[in-house]
Amino acid sequence: MAKQTHRIGILGSGNIFGRYVTGLARYPELEIVRVADIDVARAKQAAADHSIPAWGDDRQLYADDSVDIVVNLTPPVHHARTIITALEAGKHVYVEKPLATTVTDGEAVLAAAARTGRVLGSAPDTFLGSAAQTARKAIDSGLIGTPIGASAFIGHSKAETWHPNPAFLFQPGGGPVMDMGPYYLAVLVNCLGPVATVSAAARIGVPERTVTAPERTVDTVEVTIPTHTGAVLTFASGVIATTQMSFDVWDSDLPYLEIYGSEGTLSLANPNHFDGDVRLRRHGDGDWTVLEPALELFGAVGTREQARRGLGVRDLANAVEGGPHRANAAFAFHVLEGLCALEGSAQQGRSVTLSSSCERPQPLFTV
Repeated sequence: MAKQTHRIGILGSGNIFGRYVTGLARYPELEIVRVADIDVARAKQAAADHSIPAWGDDRQLYADDSVDIVVNLTPPVHHARTIITALEAGKHVYVEKPLATTVTDGEAVLAAAARTGRVLGSAPDTFLGSAAQTARKAIDSGLIGTPIGASAFIGHSKAETWHPNPAFLFQPGGGPVMDMGPYYLAVLVNCLGPVATVSAAARIGVPERTVTAPERTVDTVEVTIPTHTGAVLTFASGVIATTQMSFDVWDSDLPYLEIYGSEGTLSLANPNHFDGDVRLRRHGDGDWTVLEPALELFGAVGTREQARRGLGVRDLANAVEGGPHRANAAFAFHVLEGLCALEGSAQQGRSVTLSSSCERPQPLFTV
């Protein structure tokens, strides 16, 4: 992993900012030197709260020659513009998911990275955690035989009950597909390879949401995108996955994600977490077996560290030094196109064939 010091500027000091500060603090070679926000007062407060030496607006961040990596935590609708500006300012960029909100914007971002020669990485990076890597190792080791199918179920995050203004989750660029879908699809692509075709149907469940968060700044939000999507994804390998992505399913007993093979089944924990139990049940087994984690835990489920972020930034820093880049732009773009294909298929009432592909990222374990 990264050996030299990398100086990081974080763009955006909103809800997830503290999680990155906490996660990056694990790695002394990743030094946060500046925080920027459109709300400069908020950036100043974030800098004071976390002992970050410099703060200001986005232009000051781009102009700061001491910053070599920008960690972009802006809302998704601003990703493409801010990524391109940072790349053109000579910065390497790691961006929160999704890479962009449209395939066209994603292509523009990839072109900017190629043009500038800077390294671009993107969340989700949870597939770099112990849970997804343990599942990948089980598959690569043949524990479930030949993968045949998979299922993935996204339930409601109940954001109305805890987020002060969850409007962005119910507008273009949000919804269960673009908000939570990246975590699930990234794990599936890491385990099973690229997606070939998608067929989906979708609808809006409730057109107006009541916000009950204790510190809410709005009382209701209008829903302008589908909040319940069902889809079938066919992978290039022939694996067929069924998915349900919903902000209308408040409670259920469905699993998060399962992968079915010719000799057994894997059941995975929440793909939004780096860690969690991976269970295996081979044909003929009397019960499930919890597999030994393939990696050291990053933020074990049920602990204070569960929500922290930063593995993808460390992965990017390693790539800047010439190492493998796993949460790379091509991988993130393929995940983005797959999610956009879900939305497009539902709108058009037909199956959609993806134009992109990607390599399965190099694993972090040895078989």
